[in-house]
Amino acid sequence: MTGRIVLLGQEETRLAAEPLKSGGQAAVFPVLGAGHTVVKLYRDPPGPDQERRLERMLAMAPLGGRPVEAAQPPELAWPTALARGPRGEFLGYAMRSFGEPGHVQLVGLFTRAQRLRLFPPRTDWRFLLGVAWNLAFMTVRMHHEGLFVGDFSASNVVVDANGFVTFLDCDSIAFTDAATGEHFPCTMQTPDYSAPERQEGGPATAASDDFALAVLAYQLLTAGNHPFGGVPRDSDSQSTVKDNIASSASYVVRPEDIVVPRGVVDPSVLPPALLELARTAFGPGVLDVSARPSAADWLRALDGERGRVRQCGDRPRHSYGGHLGACPWCARARATGQDAFNPPAAAPAAPVPAAAPGATGAGQPVPVALVAVIVVAVLVLLVVIAAA
Repeated sequence: MTGRIVLLGQEETRLAAEPLKSGGQAAVFPVLGAGHTVVKLYRDPPGPDQERRLERMLAMAPLGGRPVEAAQPPELAWPTALARGPRGEFLGYAMRSFGEPGHVQLVGLFTRAQRLRLFPPRTDWRFLLGVAWNLAFMTVRMHHEGLFVGDFSASNVVVDANGFVTFLDCDSIAFTDAATGEHFPCTMQTPDYSAPERQEGGPATAASDDFALAVLAYQLLTAGNHPFGGVPRDSDSQSTVKDNIASSASYVVRPEDIVVPRGVVDPSVLPPALLELARTAFGPGVLDVSARPSAADWLRALDGERGRVRQCGDRPRHSYGGHLGACPWCARARATGQDAFNPPAAAPAAPVPAAAPGATGAGQPVPVALVAVIVVAVLVLLVVIAAA
């Protein structure tokens, strides 16, 4: 079935009749005959501010010039053309497609069923650590270029089989146009990842992104546990994650004050440097922006752990931080009967060599020359950030 015709530039383009996904504000349609292109159409007529925002974005080349692996997808689902109706009216924009099965929302890594269904067999803790590294690296890069995600959540990031991440919904990113000085704010947010200042109506900033990154990194490193889950003992049973964030109530910091569901992973699965960042982010850093760890802090700590990962010799898909003397996932499987990474009746594991510390994919080694280039790029970037 075919749908409406839109103009992408001067070219008439026919869309599929049914959207790939649909939300309250827009729907995303495949372009017939162009499998790598989709068009996002706004439900309500977008105003001149949104049209001007997209026009300015088309004049930008964000995150350009960084050496990447040939197989790596674009890091941003950036607009490629405005979509207009037959009378020239602004309707939305075109972008590259990042759909399943090649790309899966980050939230797909947060449950065993989804990990087993959507990701390859090597999806273990090492892989999750690598995804967290890529997410932190991308956040540092964006902040360095004056881009703030704003609506930073597990649904607005996709990941591929190599652990590379891509940010979606770039039309809501906050930025200031270098040519005109006009600021385009982010008006969208996801409550479970919004820092208190964002919940209160504050603008998207590097600090608000840093809060969301901390939550996502913690979720990745604990195979899906939200650090503000559970119910404070001094509140009613209707307390939500948003409420817990606003009141700085995290079991990672105050375990004695929070009732958490059975099966929550102990925070000690995080290596000490990462656990310290988490406790700072979810403790004093919740309300005090100056105390909140930055994306660069997370990147340095994650990078320090990538070469220390241990491989379990008893079960496949089990790896863990080098600070632990025994596999926490095996202990958890024995205690609960649930293996966080393996399907039922997983066979004993064969020894698996550790991935190269400089891998850009979440679990694969890469050529030495590329490793060197990327490490130098990271170090230069961190020096620039430190000097800023």
